[in-house]
Amino acid sequence: MLNEMINPIKNLPTPSNISYMWSLGSLLGLCLIIQILSGLFLAMNFSSDISTAFSMISHIQRDVNYGWLIRSIHANGASMFFLFLYIHIARGIYMSSFHFIKVWISGTLIIFVLMGTAFLGYILPWGQMSFWGATVITNLISAIPYFGNLITFWIWGGFSVENNTLIRFFSLHFIMPFILAMLVMLHIMFIHEKGSSNPLGLTMNIDKIAFHPYFTVKDILGYLLALMIFTMIVLQYPYSLMDAENFNMANPMITPPHIQPEWYFLFAYAILRSIPNKLGGVMALILSIVIIMSFSFSMKNKMSSFYFNFFKKTSFWIYVNSFLILTFLGAMPIEFPYNFMSQMVTIIYFFFFILVPLI
Repeated sequence: MLNEMINPIKNLPTPSNISYMWSLGSLLGLCLIIQILSGLFLAMNFSSDISTAFSMISHIQRDVNYGWLIRSIHANGASMFFLFLYIHIARGIYMSSFHFIKVWISGTLIIFVLMGTAFLGYILPWGQMSFWGATVITNLISAIPYFGNLITFWIWGGFSVENNTLIRFFSLHFIMPFILAMLVMLHIMFIHEKGSSNPLGLTMNIDKIAFHPYFTVKDILGYLLALMIFTMIVLQYPYSLMDAENFNMANPMITPPHIQPEWYFLFAYAILRSIPNKLGGVMALILSIVIIMSFSFSMKNKMSSFYFNFFKKTSFWIYVNSFLILTFLGAMPIEFPYNFMSQMVTIIYFFFFILVPLI
């Protein structure tokens, strides 16, 4: 029975010329497993009540056996997850993986579910940045015409972010990774249906070899390198990616001087802030992810790997740099010149998806 399940993966016809950049998918699978397992152990000791949630984090870190390690793995594992995700998306764009429409669309759905899961998880420690982050982001829903306020109050379970909100967010944060796992299985199923893309951008079934042992070796090496760097961060620099403000208990009466999300949401936060209109900002925020799907329909040339076209290649690296600059600007205060720069770079970010299909 086990052999029947493993053999389709072992014997999967795989392009012979794919590189280590194709190992990112399996690394993301590893990240998901790490997050689910560490999250289960944290949930065993967590209390979703605003009067105890913050102190329970201290209890986990100080009193639970290896609680400090489990929490560090879970908190920093989210950063590793998003780092590999963004590189995986960039590789998919550069190597024209968007021609596999079902694979690309299922992958975009995974991005949304993962972002939602990460946002909900960031609220649970009930620190200052957790509370105010929840207040700012959930308030965006009120921008929806006519029903916005009603939906916001329904999500809050009251008239502000309070105890009901934390209970609901904890429940959703617990269940969503399993929904994510189902989407990932669907994503893998679509990949096996069409096969992997390759650096040449060819879709013909030529020059393919078995997945095992040629690519399992590459995946294992990727695991070892990723786990080595991850272990160093977890054990040596566990708080380097966390906001210092979140080590203070949530206080609705004191607003932090500068509210910002985790680093992996900063690019979207910069896009949101760059548009003065609230509804326009929310639409741009959602579009910053949804627009990735557009390439599946706008790029008609099947031999469109960016590697062979100087203008596409240049546009791609401008796009990557716009993403990095937006990440930087998202952490800056809303004042000149940062707000003006955010608007200019946001235009460049979206213009990439309009310009490249025309080249």
